Amino acid sequence: MGDITFILVIGTLVVLFLSVFLTFVPVGLWISALAAGVKVKMLSMIGMRLRRVAPKRIINPLIKGRKAGLSLEINELEAHVLAGGRVELVVDAMIAAARASIDLPFEKAAAIELSGRDVLEAVRNSVKPKVIETPKISAVALDGIEICATVRITVRTNISKLIGGAVSHKEVLKEPSVISNKVLTKGLDAGTAYEILSIDIADVDVGRNVGARLATEQAEADKKLAQAKAEERHAAAKALEQEMNAEVVKAQKLVPEAIAQALINGNMGVMDYYNMLNKQADTYMKDNMPAAIAGAMSQVAGGLNPAKQTPGGVHSRP
Repeated sequence: MGDITFILVIGTLVVLFLSVFLTFVPVGLWISALAAGVKVKMLSMIGMRLRRVAPKRIINPLIKGRKAGLSLEINELEAHVLAGGRVELVVDAMIAAARASIDLPFEKAAAIELSGRDVLEAVRNSVKPKVIETPKISAVALDGIEICATVRITVRTNISKLIGGAVSHKEVLKEPSVISNKVLTKGLDAGTAYEILSIDIADVDVGRNVGARLATEQAEADKKLAQAKAEERHAAAKALEQEMNAEVVKAQKLVPEAIAQALINGNMGVMDYYNMLNKQADTYMKDNMPAAIAGAMSQVAGGLNPAKQTPGGVHSRP
């Protein structure tokens, strides 16, 4: 019974060891590398597992590159993967460059790939240039007229910033080659991996009068600004008027107190007070006399009018 338990324990340990070993060491991938003539150490593959790098992402491109005659090292491939690059794409680009007799070392290819560009597509375009037809792009001439153009070029370039230097839109319509000449004189292919072979203007159209639209928008903005300033001045005047009215009301509240104090101090007699009241009544009567006369005249005129209005709104004679 003890021997059976010992054997079971040993068997379990062996199974666990093999499971852990096969997890960290992809034996099948190691055998494939040996069959392809690529020597890879077991410790290197275990280190990849510990650094959380899938060994097949390194070994398969290494086998492909070695078979294509490239001189690749496993450490530089792993470093590129750890930097977030795609080793498979870099190796394919190096193989394509080698077939086209283009010098493309691994460091340069990896740098291009890490910069966000498709290094394989760049190699293919350098071997076989392709014609790209840009979508309709627009720019504004110096006379304010929008020019819309469709351009066929071998590489995608930022043409929209280069066709805005024409003196007039009529000049571009008369001779569209002014656009291609402007682009070629800029030397956009200098210092790049591409060469501009030709630039053809496929279509040129006249768009909107951008200058007039901008002038209209500026005038509208100036109008709104002037209105805002006028409203601001009106609000300030209204606030000042309310403040002055408050001061008047405040002063009027002090008049009865001043009169009472003047009567107490003997600075003002009773007859003086009555004379002031009489003058106030006269002033009030003079101020309201025109309105009273106008009201009386309207009543008299209404009494002399023989027509009267019924509740339904229809005039009839009594």
